[in-house]
Amino acid sequence: MCGRFSQSATAEAVAEAFGLAEIPVLSPRYNLAPSQPIPVIRRDPGDKERHLTMARWGLVPSWTRDPEAAPRPINARAETAPEKPTFRDAFRYRRCLIPADGFYEWATRDSRKQPMRFTMQDEHLFAFAGLWERWQGPDGAVLETATVLTTEANPLVRPVHDRMPVILAPGAYEAWLDPTRHDPAALLSLLGPYPASEMKVYPVSPRVNATSSEGPDLIAPQEPGGGQLSLF
Repeated sequence: MCGRFSQSATAEAVAEAFGLAEIPVLSPRYNLAPSQPIPVIRRDPGDKERHLTMARWGLVPSWTRDPEAAPRPINARAETAPEKPTFRDAFRYRRCLIPADGFYEWATRDSRKQPMRFTMQDEHLFAFAGLWERWQGPDGAVLETATVLTTEANPLVRPVHDRMPVILAPGAYEAWLDPTRHDPAALLSLLGPYPASEMKVYPVSPRVNATSSEGPDLIAPQEPGGGQLSLF
């Protein structure tokens, strides 16, 4: 599962990390939550360059009658997304990268929920594999939405949750975004668990629990010196 994440890098850093043609209008965020706008990187048919847009987190298929009343899944299981009606078309034709520098899950510690931040060893930018959709209403209003693909957890994440977001290796970005690729089997080969050895986890402030909370203090280790979680 992935229900909260951070993207605290500058717009310039995001443009450099993901090879964007232009520097996007983007502010650092430390507690991105469902239903909020999140950054997505796409390469649409006919485009040679990648570009970043904002989409609401929670996928709304184009055929949905009422986007406010319908389910808006924030995650899609990578293993079944190619067959599920909600995700099937997006998996083939509307894939995206979702830039991030960490994601949160909650561990049980002394009968309370402790938010944990999972990130890379050096905390560099990475990308979730995502899907996006465009819904258009009878009045012409357009709503673009996105979801994060998940896979089985690696050994670092597994003690906290049995699922984790799909983190793509940089070498897979081009294949994932390529609008000419539609074969689900070839795409699924990109979507395994990210190596645990390249990641770390540490406890952060309970303020993360509130979706209204923001600020760089949310990604700071709660315990002196940070380091690996001592629960397991």
